[in-house]
Amino acid sequence: MGVSLRDVAHLAGVSVKTVSNVVNGYAHVSPATRRKVEQALSELDYRPNLSARNLRQGRTGVIALGLPEIDMPYFAELSRFVIAAAAEHRWIVVIEQTDGDLRRERQVLDGVRDHRIDGLILSPVAIGKEELAARTDDTALVLLGERIHDGPADHVAIDNVRAARDITEHLIGLGRTRIAALGAQENAASGTAPLRLAGYREAIAAHGLPETVLEVERYGRPEGAAAMSALLASPERPDAVFCFNDLLALGAMRAILSSGLRVPQDIAVAGLDDIEDGRFHTPTLTTVAPDKAQLARIAVDLLKQRLDGPAYRPVAEIRADYELVIRESTATPGPGH
Repeated sequence: MGVSLRDVAHLAGVSVKTVSNVVNGYAHVSPATRRKVEQALSELDYRPNLSARNLRQGRTGVIALGLPEIDMPYFAELSRFVIAAAAEHRWIVVIEQTDGDLRRERQVLDGVRDHRIDGLILSPVAIGKEELAARTDDTALVLLGERIHDGPADHVAIDNVRAARDITEHLIGLGRTRIAALGAQENAASGTAPLRLAGYREAIAAHGLPETVLEVERYGRPEGAAAMSALLASPERPDAVFCFNDLLALGAMRAILSSGLRVPQDIAVAGLDDIEDGRFHTPTLTTVAPDKAQLARIAVDLLKQRLDGPAYRPVAEIRADYELVIRESTATPGPGH
């Protein structure tokens, strides 16, 4: 038999209600009594029955995280932080991969398979603001990424325009004058690609430099290598490249090094996302590092507020922090700079 609240109360010499208040984190318990109860909880190795508690509250203790591609390092790393933030509320996280497919995103929004969930954190790629506004499910929802801004649900992201402008300004500050952008997507009217392209263009235009933009279908290493190979074959080879994510940058560096050129002496390379691979590549990768822990914590906290707060609260639009991380792929000025 498991240890009950009554057992803890008997050992601590307090009421069952007092033990319940301590277990549930209520503030109106004196410090001395709280210490006594916590010691009894520890001695008896008490484990709360979360299923029973959630049932009483009309909750499942389960939230869902819907991501386009869980094998992409950025999303894998972000998932870890979401799970850690959710654990602080004793929530379990169910992860669903949508592949950026409209039908699968709809399915996640309408209910994660047969699971009953308390809330959903979703990084949409295909679904739009209008369709989201027509949603009838009242499950608490928080959006990640750049697909939907100022929509009908809470949203948290970094400022991608400013981040792209900052990293491009860094390359310009090195004296580079032929800076290419790698990662545009022709049919993307919204999302990450247009915002990062806008930031690049702002910096380039401010300094009167020529613009070179390459498109990719996916944000992976092979696409980065292929696009960089095309750049290297062009008459005016760039002396720096801003890649719209780190995987593209890793592929681009592979193509540069395979051609016999040097990074950063001949071509400086910068990415965005700060995935772990970039820290261990040779050379290490300069990048923009979103605060993934903060992104996850804000998203989980917004869900918590929706679940525990008033019936109506204005939609929150929150910007998370980021920082430029300067590493070897841009650290050494090229010849003549």
